[in-house]
Amino acid sequence: MRLAALPRSLLDNPPFLSSSHFCMHTLSQLRSGQLKGIKRLDLSCDLATFPEEIFSLADSLEILNLSGNALSSLPDDLPRLKRLKVIFCSDNQFDHLPEVLGRCSLLSMVGFKANQIQKVSAAALPSELRWLILTDNQISHLPAELGQCHALQKLMLAGNQLQSLPESLAACQNLELIRIAANQLSALPDWLFSLPKLAWLAFAGNPFCPTPAAPHAPAIHWQDLEVAEQLGEGASGVIYKALWQQEHPRAVALKLFKGALTSDGLPQSEMAACIAAGEHPSLIGAIGKVDHHPDQTHALLMPLIDQGFINLAAPPSLDSCTRDIYAHNQRFSLQAVLNIAINIAAAAAHLHAAQILHGDLYAHNILLNIEGKALLGDFGAASFYDSKDTLLQKIEVRAFACLLEELISRTDGSSMILDRLINLQISCAQSHISKRPLFADIRQQLADLHAH
Repeated sequence: MRLAALPRSLLDNPPFLSSSHFCMHTLSQLRSGQLKGIKRLDLSCDLATFPEEIFSLADSLEILNLSGNALSSLPDDLPRLKRLKVIFCSDNQFDHLPEVLGRCSLLSMVGFKANQIQKVSAAALPSELRWLILTDNQISHLPAELGQCHALQKLMLAGNQLQSLPESLAACQNLELIRIAANQLSALPDWLFSLPKLAWLAFAGNPFCPTPAAPHAPAIHWQDLEVAEQLGEGASGVIYKALWQQEHPRAVALKLFKGALTSDGLPQSEMAACIAAGEHPSLIGAIGKVDHHPDQTHALLMPLIDQGFINLAAPPSLDSCTRDIYAHNQRFSLQAVLNIAINIAAAAAHLHAAQILHGDLYAHNILLNIEGKALLGDFGAASFYDSKDTLLQKIEVRAFACLLEELISRTDGSSMILDRLINLQISCAQSHISKRPLFADIRQQLADLHAH
């Protein structure tokens, strides 16, 4: 048996920067010249000031990761790093987004999660910005000039104090993923529904969000769990195998959240959505919330899934930005693609009927077995919404269109059924959101194709 779905949530700590994907460098290596010519530098050693030696890498350095230090400023001559494309300064002591970033001509990704940032000025925004991460700060206002960042695709703002978003963001027609959970927003801005490519949206934990009645779920006491080995770890939590002591003991998966805020929002929001989703053959839901942890840690009990299931894809890279990474030369039969599409469309229709927007409908959150059965998991970006709001549902339909496009591009053969599947994908990806079908219709169309 294996865990149903490890909590990926790496959007605030992308795979190319997460601790399991790089070897931490040292100041002594930098000062001795051992790192000459490297493209990526990772330094976490209680730095209070920016090491001047970093400029010795100016001719090669593209990715600079200074997370986990005590920095509060960056040098005015940072643009000397003329090849710099990515800077990551999470878990430092910045109280504003450094304006020098705006003068770095190639900078496309800026990540300043978990600082104490209150001010973001227009001058701090690089012209080539594609991916902005300001999760878990104290930001109450964003500059209207953010709307001039026309290359912007990902905007990560969960866990701030925003009461509104700049209307100018409507001009960011390439925006595909927005995280605005756990802020102080009184409503979703209307311009969101004019963004032709928006596919992944998380907004739980704001004053306007509906708070549904707590669904019935088993009362799980911490003392009834026998915790075993660790199964995995993501940005939001750690997963363990456990034995749930009941009349008939049951092997389960236990997720312990790391803090009061996940990469996509609040643990309470994730747990509520996961439980409210209920049971569905194509969903990885939850058994229930665990109470009475000795450290008051948020905890969720989930089922274990047979080890025959594997992740359909890996999360996006810096280069792919919004598209998942599939195994090299990965190919699918048309039957397998239809099975995946039907399973996921049915799961999404079930969620929408329960007034839940998944928010992260991605291949990397889908498990697949050799029989072609697909399971959708990871509710970290899920939000409750008014059931009458079909436009929100149709934002998620575009995420499904992206999934279909990825699968179709890796499908062998050609046939009338494949042509009809391509037409369905085109319909789901329409730039005018109101023209997209709902998942109930999508599911029916797929069932008709499968019948042939």
